[in-house]
Amino acid sequence: AQQIQTVARDFGSSTFVRSTCIFGGAPKGPQARDLMRGVEIVIATPGRLIDFLEQGQTNLKRCTYLVLDEADRMLDMGFEPQIRKIIEQIRPDRQVLMWSATWPKEVRKLAEDFLHDYIQINIGSLELSANHNIVQIVNICRDTEKDEKLSTLLQELSEEEGKTIVFAETKRKVDAITRTIQRGGWRAMGIHGDKNQNERDYVLREFRKSSAGILVATDVAARGLGTYTSPVNGRARLLGRWKTGLMPKKLRKLSYNV
Repeated sequence: AQQIQTVARDFGSSTFVRSTCIFGGAPKGPQARDLMRGVEIVIATPGRLIDFLEQGQTNLKRCTYLVLDEADRMLDMGFEPQIRKIIEQIRPDRQVLMWSATWPKEVRKLAEDFLHDYIQINIGSLELSANHNIVQIVNICRDTEKDEKLSTLLQELSEEEGKTIVFAETKRKVDAITRTIQRGGWRAMGIHGDKNQNERDYVLREFRKSSAGILVATDVAARGLGTYTSPVNGRARLLGRWKTGLMPKKLRKLSYNV
C-alpha cells in the first residue's frame, strides 16, 4: 500500500489529486484526519478500511473506481469476506479493475461476481513457471545442521557483495535466525508481523541502503534469495521467484529442507 501511495503522490503532485494510505500497524489518527479532509485516492488494506467504515469515519458512496491489487494474494490471506463487504458498499455503476498474478478458480469467481462485461488482459502465460534468471538449489539436511550450513552460505555470499534475504516460516524463527547471524559477525535485521510499522519501515530502509545487507523475514515481507525453510505454499514460492526476477541481475535461491 505504501509503495502504491509513493507512486500516486508523484503523479498527483502536479494535478492536485490528493491521496492517503490506510493500513494496519500504523496510528489511526493521521489516517482518519486525511479521510475527514477529503482525498481523491485511498490506497487501503481491507481490514483497516472496514474499521473506518464501521466507525462512520468515511463511506464509499462517491467511490467511482475500485482497483483490487494482488487479488489472488488477498484471497490466499483470507480477505474474501472483507473484499465482498467493501465492494457491496460502492455504487453499482462503479468501474472495477482487478490485478492478479494468477487466475485460480477463487479469483475467477470474484471476477464473475463483481466485474460485468469485463475485458481480460493476460501478460505472459496463465500457467505458473519459474523465472529462468533465478537458480534454485535445494539442500536436504537435518534441522540441527541448518545453522552451520547457513553460516557457510553467508560466508560464500559475502565474497560476492550482494544483498541476502533469509526466508523463515515463523516470527519466532525470524528472531532466532537473526540473532544467530548477528553472533556470527554479520549485520542482519529481522522483519515480521509483530514489529510495528515504524520498525518495519526502518528495517526495509536500512536494507535498501546497504550494499551487502542481510534481511530475515516471514513470507509477508520476503521475496527471498535464500530460504531457510521452504514456503508452505508452492504457488507462493513460484510467485516469490517471479517477483524477485524483476531485479536486473541473476539471483540464487537456496532452500534447506529436512
